[in-house]
Amino acid sequence: MDDLRPTDPARIGGHRLLGRLGAGGMGVVYLGRTDAGTLAAIKVILPEYAGDEDFRTRFRREAEAARRVDSPWAVRVTGADTEAERPWLATEFAPGPTLSDVVVQRGPLPARSVTVLGALLARALGAVHAAGLVHRDVKPGNVLLTADGPRLIDFGIARTADATALTATGLIVGTPGFLPPEQASGDGAGPAGDVFSLGCLLAYAATGQPPFGSGAVDALLYRTVHDAPDLDGIDDPALRRLLERCLDKDPAARPTAAGLGTLVPGDATGGASADWLPEDIVRIIADRSAALLALPGIDATVFDEPAPPPPAPDRRRFLLYAAGGAAALGAGAFAAVRLTGSGAGGGGTGGASGGRRVIIGVHADLTGPQEAAGRAQERGVRLAVDRFNSLDGQPFRLAVKVLDDRGDPGRSARVAEEFARDPEVLAVIGPTGDAATGAALAAYDEAALPVLTVSALQITFPARVNGSFFQAAPSYAVLSFPIVRRLLLRPDVERLGVLIDRSGGQAAYQAGYATNLITPSLTTGTTHPRVVPAGSTELAPVIADFLDHRSDAIFYAGDAAGAARTARALAATPFKGPRLAQHTAMAPEFLERAGKSADGWEFITPFTDASAPAATAFTAAHRKRFGSPPAPWAAEAYDVTGLVARELAALADSATKRATPSGGPSASPSGDGRPTRPELTAAIAAARYEGISRTYAFDKEDQQLVGQDAHLYRVEDGRHRYLGPAPKPKS
Repeated sequence: MDDLRPTDPARIGGHRLLGRLGAGGMGVVYLGRTDAGTLAAIKVILPEYAGDEDFRTRFRREAEAARRVDSPWAVRVTGADTEAERPWLATEFAPGPTLSDVVVQRGPLPARSVTVLGALLARALGAVHAAGLVHRDVKPGNVLLTADGPRLIDFGIARTADATALTATGLIVGTPGFLPPEQASGDGAGPAGDVFSLGCLLAYAATGQPPFGSGAVDALLYRTVHDAPDLDGIDDPALRRLLERCLDKDPAARPTAAGLGTLVPGDATGGASADWLPEDIVRIIADRSAALLALPGIDATVFDEPAPPPPAPDRRRFLLYAAGGAAALGAGAFAAVRLTGSGAGGGGTGGASGGRRVIIGVHADLTGPQEAAGRAQERGVRLAVDRFNSLDGQPFRLAVKVLDDRGDPGRSARVAEEFARDPEVLAVIGPTGDAATGAALAAYDEAALPVLTVSALQITFPARVNGSFFQAAPSYAVLSFPIVRRLLLRPDVERLGVLIDRSGGQAAYQAGYATNLITPSLTTGTTHPRVVPAGSTELAPVIADFLDHRSDAIFYAGDAAGAARTARALAATPFKGPRLAQHTAMAPEFLERAGKSADGWEFITPFTDASAPAATAFTAAHRKRFGSPPAPWAAEAYDVTGLVARELAALADSATKRATPSGGPSASPSGDGRPTRPELTAAIAAARYEGISRTYAFDKEDQQLVGQDAHLYRVEDGRHRYLGPAPKPKS
């Protein structure tokens, strides 16, 4: 379960929201709790669908039908409001893991467990069909396992059996690999389609693989329509016959869900007993249930009202911060604020002739999960300001103001508001992470305050009006290009195994998805993607699957702990091909946990290294000022601060030339000779700047970094060794 976001509601329909269970194409699913303490899974429809009257009509019809589903093996609808501004539907909450989680972590289920699973899910589908519904997305991710039996969930795309489809022409609804051939052909699906999907699900449970394979969607749909299912590994003859009946290409030849009960052999028709699953799976269920039910207290989930904004500090308070140190501003809004000049004494007054000063803000995570990156960036900014102030003839002095958001999105929004209110702050470097950046953008955009992040790499951020946000780093999607070139543009590699570990959050998903997507367009190779749920500890079955599918290169997208598990599992096999992990896994934890297995692993990163030839002078200055070589992200922060300082100076010089002949104030709209925030935004947008790490220039449409500059590292003798720039396309 993920934390609530600042934009999420606090309550829905008498439920206090506790966290996010997931999100899909049509809505977000929250975990909620009633005042009586009952838990529920609440799907809230996205605004773009809530405003569609056709969709709302269908949702109203389906919610009423879903209330009629009566089975202990299908989650029960506990509430709904189809007329709300954001329509919602609540169902009872079962805290077990999904079938897909269990199979990935443990491997295939024994035949008897699969048989019981089939019998009980058939009863659930029988109740769905009796209510006049077709589920249309029966898959392992929509089945929860509990000690007393499975639960069929998510009627999000179910519709009444006689309803006219309201989706766009040509849209395939459902999950490729688990949908029936009639649905794959775009002809729609009735109750018999759910039976086919159940057959796919049971084959997956019994073998660990979908019966029509995996890979490119078009090829998967073709095999579903034309090929026989792969049921190798299912030795139980009765179970195999049952699956063959369910997977018949002709819908009329399949048994009904209600009729499956008479075809299921053995004692399964009596319901699930306490031993319907092996002990190791029961332990997985218990552990996952305990984790999901480790809920926050009611009062700690979310504020009903935002905390009052901290007061804008005046100049005297700034000087007190500079002289005496850090103070918390406003009810825990952020951890600390520091304002210092660039000199060794740390004085905050600064100034050139006339005492003009410009402040560059540093919005960073200094005490949270990305503390190392945040502190490295703060040091990079300070060194750039040092360099600017050391040059003679500058039209103003630069100072640095630092605010800590602790990596918390709510705090990040308040930090942005504080910077936005300070008229002396003309630009901000940061925030450090993706979520903190997304939470801060509204305040920065409203104030037209230019903000440049070097380490928030999300593919897209919320739309902005004033265009003051610059993503001064390659996104996860852009980084996938050098990843693919490094792994596949070699004669000995044809298939890339892509392991997406959801422990790495959206960073892992976006990197893995983009790598899988662009491989066919950049190379003649293919991919074999696998997604494992957060918290998966046993990855040997996934590695075995890669090798079974002839993967001759491996890309891991996730965190350091998962990368170490992957490295150890791979080291236990004969595999000798190239292996590369996402830069988010490049941490000391990877080296410590992987041990000797780490050697040979490579990383494509958006940050350069202290040993790079272009960083020689910067590294020397960093050692002199801070007593250590620069950490990752310091050089990038140094670069963008240098870019901002250069454009500020150019604008100030231009304003001076426009000054009145009598030496009065310049014609600058700021009234004091300093550039304005919109002027600086426009200048940065048009700039081209040669930095230590890369050349900085921004796309005119969305102001993302232009180019695919990245860096390559390899683990050798237990340490990360910088190899130089990552491979680029040949011109």
